[in-house]
Amino acid sequence: MTLPPDHPPVAGGGVPGHRASDGERARWSGSPLRTQVWVLTTRSLRAAFGDYRLVCLGLLQPVVLLVLFSQVFAGVGALPGMVGYDGYVNYLMPATLVNIAMITAMGAGAGLLAETYTGVVGRLRTLPISPVSVLVARTLADTARLAVQLVAIVVAAVLVLGFDPDGGVVGLTAAVALTLVVGWGLSWVFVAIATWGRDIELMQAVSFIAVYPLMFTSSAYMPLEHMPLWVRAVAAANPLTYAIDATRALALGRSPGWALPCAVLLAGVAALAGSAVAARNFRRSA
Repeated sequence: MTLPPDHPPVAGGGVPGHRASDGERARWSGSPLRTQVWVLTTRSLRAAFGDYRLVCLGLLQPVVLLVLFSQVFAGVGALPGMVGYDGYVNYLMPATLVNIAMITAMGAGAGLLAETYTGVVGRLRTLPISPVSVLVARTLADTARLAVQLVAIVVAAVLVLGFDPDGGVVGLTAAVALTLVVGWGLSWVFVAIATWGRDIELMQAVSFIAVYPLMFTSSAYMPLEHMPLWVRAVAAANPLTYAIDATRALALGRSPGWALPCAVLLAGVAALAGSAVAARNFRRSA
């Protein structure tokens, strides 16, 4: 019997009555890391898009948020600093992309906890795979899901709310790409929180404290110059403000200035710090 070159060694060489040598007893060490990440990522994507109800609700959620905020805060469009945006939706829409990225990143941590409680993570630990591949696949799958949501909300904003970015297709594509980078970095933060607390209620409490103050003390819904002085100071130090300002500038065909490199740098720092903490906690919990 001839085995493929990459097949794991079989004890006894597959011949009846043959006694396995030391070399034949060598165990399969597992597939390469990139293969593990690919298989686990596609598995998570099949689960995410396997239920059409979850898919529809996941696509509807960002659209509902955009419609609500655009109508509730419509009066902000009359402020003096908003005249140059030609409608409040043009100011709000790029910020909504980043806010949706943060909410989806929060779902990455919740998804990891759900798979831990259902025993999926425990079964994966019994396989000859790297624990890091489980975490990387989780963040990549949620980033892919975020990409679908962003496309859906952009199409809805253009068709329903009259969103007309001056940056055109190129600027809007760059804004979406930056949002994906920011979302991927933030997903590592919430995955780290999930591996630290390992409790759904604690995860929700920490996420609430992290998400909503960051969202509302940023330049997402109102220019900084129209905020109270102390809120303006908090917003200026808010890392989400840099991501929103850069996304808005790209979508509207304006120069992002220092906001763009700052947003990318902060996303990279979040990914590095979050992945280090998550990997350490994940291995300790084994």
